[in-house]
Amino acid sequence: MANVSLPHDAKAGPTKPEVRAVLLSKLDLDRSDHFVEVGSCTGAVTIEAARRAGRVTAIERKPDRLTVTERNLAANGIGVDDRSGLAAADPTDSVDPASPVTPVDLGSSTDGGRGPATVTLREAEAPAGLPDDADALFLGGSRNYEAVLDHAAATGVDRVVMNVSRLEVAGAATKAFRDRDLLEDVVQFQVSHGYELAGATSFDSDNPVYMLVGGVDGEDDDPAPAEDADRAEAAR
Repeated sequence: MANVSLPHDAKAGPTKPEVRAVLLSKLDLDRSDHFVEVGSCTGAVTIEAARRAGRVTAIERKPDRLTVTERNLAANGIGVDDRSGLAAADPTDSVDPASPVTPVDLGSSTDGGRGPATVTLREAEAPAGLPDDADALFLGGSRNYEAVLDHAAATGVDRVVMNVSRLEVAGAATKAFRDRDLLEDVVQFQVSHGYELAGATSFDSDNPVYMLVGGVDGEDDDPAPAEDADRAEAAR
């Protein structure tokens, strides 16, 4: 993946690079897609999406975090075409308004050299602010997720991915996806990073991530009966 520069701190996140790699493989974005992110925070996922999708809308309920998103987008050479509700940074936060912005080299962009999409930023608490024409949707947290999933199901979002770090929330979210006929897969993974210990290599492990993957299936309105699914499972 191309380098992502995050010089401004949102005091939360960002989504780790290894998690972003799996996320992007599930979203499978291209230039025909309108990608929508709920909870942009540092903008790490926003940046990756802008390099792949045709349009990007990032929603963040906290104005200081939305400001961080905008500044990290600028640091990666990505423009903002609309900033609905964008607030000025709090002078007590970790973002220095006078700090220089140095765009990174986009030579390794995945879009064939056309440059990243511009991004629409919205200060709102989802489901408020969600557009009705999203092709792919990412939920970076669990706040109001059931209402967001209701909107995704009602508007026919093709790809929906949600990251969860707590086991109990993952179970409830899995049921919510399934109840709305959105669920395709649940992936649990854990990343470990090596470090030197007494001349050898040991590992520090990050917390597990539960990734719920699905969307509205517009091709198959006649799912297999439950008994067929049971037989397929028994045959494994």
